[in-house]
Parts: sequence; C-alpha cells; structure tokens
Amino acid sequence: MLQKPRGTRDFLPDEMERRRMVEARLREAARRWGYREVCTPEFEELELFTLRSGEGIIQEMYVFEDKGGRSLALRPELTAPVLRMYVNEGKTLKKPLRWFYFADCFRYERPQKGRYRQFWQFGAELIGADSATAEAEAVMLGSDLLNATGVKFDLQVGHLSLMRSLVAHLVPDEQRRIRMYLDKKDRTGLAEYLDGLGMRDLEESLVALIEARSLEEALEVTGPIPDARKIGEVFSMLDAAGVSYTLNAGIARGLDYYTGTVFEAFAENLGAENQILGGGAYRLAHLFGGEDTPSCGFAIGFDRVMVALGEIPGPRHTVAGVAHTAEGRDYAIRVAARFRDAGIRTELDLSGKGIGAQLSNIARHADFALIIGEKEAEQKMVTLKNLASGEQKTVPLETAVREVETGVTGR
Repeated sequence: MLQKPRGTRDFLPDEMERRRMVEARLREAARRWGYREVCTPEFEELELFTLRSGEGIIQEMYVFEDKGGRSLALRPELTAPVLRMYVNEGKTLKKPLRWFYFADCFRYERPQKGRYRQFWQFGAELIGADSATAEAEAVMLGSDLLNATGVKFDLQVGHLSLMRSLVAHLVPDEQRRIRMYLDKKDRTGLAEYLDGLGMRDLEESLVALIEARSLEEALEVTGPIPDARKIGEVFSMLDAAGVSYTLNAGIARGLDYYTGTVFEAFAENLGAENQILGGGAYRLAHLFGGEDTPSCGFAIGFDRVMVALGEIPGPRHTVAGVAHTAEGRDYAIRVAARFRDAGIRTELDLSGKGIGAQLSNIARHADFALIIGEKEAEQKMVTLKNLASGEQKTVPLETAVREVETGVTGR
C-alpha cells in the first residue's frame, strides 16, 4: 500500500473545516487593516533564494532542474517571492503596498511536531514605507492576526540597532556567528565562542542587553544610539494600541537583511519548536534588481498555530438530509436544489433503501430530515422532521426552507 511522502499530511474533512475556519479569521483580520491578497508560483528560480540566504540553504530545499536546464526550487518561504513579484510587477503601484498571502511552502528537513516538509504560511508585507509608524503597524497587525486565531502566545519585540551597537566593531563573520547563537538562543555556545575570542566584556554586555526589559535599561547597556528616538516611537505606539508584548533586545533574526524592528511570537503546546511568527523591517528588493525599498513584514506558521490551538471545534453548519421513495425521487432532487440555493448544506440519500433505513442513516449526521414520498411529490410539500426534538410535520417547500434556516436543533 502506497503511503504519503515523509513530512507531509492528509487532512480529512473535519480537520479541513477547522483549518479553513482559522484561515478565514486571518483573512478577515488582514482585510480590516487594508491588506490585499497576492499569490506567487510554487516554484521559483533557485537563485531567488540563494541570493538572500546563501548557498547553504540548498541543503534545506527541494531543488530540481527542468527540461530546459534551469535550476528551480519549490519555495521554502514567501517573502523573497513576494518581493520578486514587487520588483517585476509592482514598482509603479502607489505606495505603501499592503499585501498578504496564504500558501504552502516546502523544506527538506527532519519532520517533528509542528514542523513538516510541506507546510503553510500566512504572512503580510508592508512595502514602501520607511517610518516608525510602518514598523509599529507590522507588529500590531501580527498581534491582531494571532489574536484572531484564538491561540495563546507571547509576543517579543526588539530592534537590531541595539544589538548592532555592541558588535559594530567586529568583523562581519564574527557578527554573523554571534547572531547565529542569539537566534538559536544558545547562551552556552555564545559564551564559549566569545571566551575563545577573549571578549568576556562583550559577553557580559550582550547578556545584560538580552535581560533588559525596557528601552531605558537597554540603552543603559548600549549607550546613546542614532535610532533611539525611532525605537522609542515604535514602542510608544505599541503601548498606545494596547499590544501585549515584552522587549527582547536579543532577537537577532538569522537573516542578514533585517534592518530595524524585529519581532517573534511563541505559543504553548509546541515543545522546543514553539515559534509561530517571525518578522521585522528589512530591505530586499535591491537584491532582485529593484530599487532599495524599505519593507516590513512577517510570516505566521499556520500549521504550528493549528497544533497550538489543539482540538478546537469546527464551524457549525445546519445539515439537511433528504429521504425519498422511488416515486418521490425527481421532486426530492428539486427540493434538495432549493435548500442548497438557500445556502443550506443538503445531502440526498443515495442508498435506494427504504425510508426507515434512509432516516437512520440521515440521523447520524444531519439536523433535519426532509422526507419525500409520492404524496409529497404530488402536493409539492415536504415532510420536515427535526432530528433533535423529533417533531415532524408536512409543510410547503418554502415553509420548510424558512424553518430549517431559523431552526434551533440543540445538536
């Protein structure tokens, strides 16, 4: 028997309804902020991703050569494709651009809880605005989206200028190594690395910065920095909006293109892999042939959100089942069509068994039974049975539709 590929999943109807319900909440929240959906190809030129993240990312990707000899890759994330699309299609559009996306991505890595080889991201990009307000909006939007899902999370916000002020005197490779340890939250590895360089003072300063819980405390560690006022404005706006967050000046974000505010969110029920959102201010368009463009965005790990939510109930839909005799079949088909036109989920029995057996089957999953026999077909009526209360009556078709639309079943 063939099995699904490792690191992928099958979703049965109940799970798909739950996923679509949470997805709809995210879409509606993004719409209220003025963000509009975009879509990019599932595969891109390999160079799109190596330009941003280096050749090392190839080991984590699904890479292939097409029949024309072009090196392509299934997208491992969506920020680079969206900015590539901006350079190709959106440079002349009025700024700022507020775009969101929801799509599947692919990474070749060891599957574990909340981490799969095919996974889904919901994200947003604010392109063409260079201000504290823009960076604050991205954080506020991310918080609003997660709140819309119902997931419990811890939002942490930082700014790269704080960290960079402490490591500016180091060579780029040393800075990258430090960011790598900070991004992985490997305090032991960071301490050993800095001790090996004879930089115990820097280690103490970095630890003090990471442990700072206010901008004032962070600036006591770093001293005056050029972006202090802008950083203060971002945090002031988050406070004014009532966003629940903590300062984390140790957020390093492993990618080099982040430029300012950075933020992450962590959820319960996920073990060590508990990050569900990550993003910040960045500049990326110039790598793909565009002008240097300020942007700010984030991605939400949709699968991790669903794992963190646990066994939430799916959306509730009223269901009507149609039982019919052979003589009532054609009219039953028309009755079912009318109920569907009214937006009611309606299923026609397909078994050809007797009415009693049909009703037993319908009662397993429906709220109402619509019984159509020869008499109902001749009189253009419907015998309507409320399967919760047991009440049964014969009424005109339109009356049956109204009662099912407004009926309370208690199921």
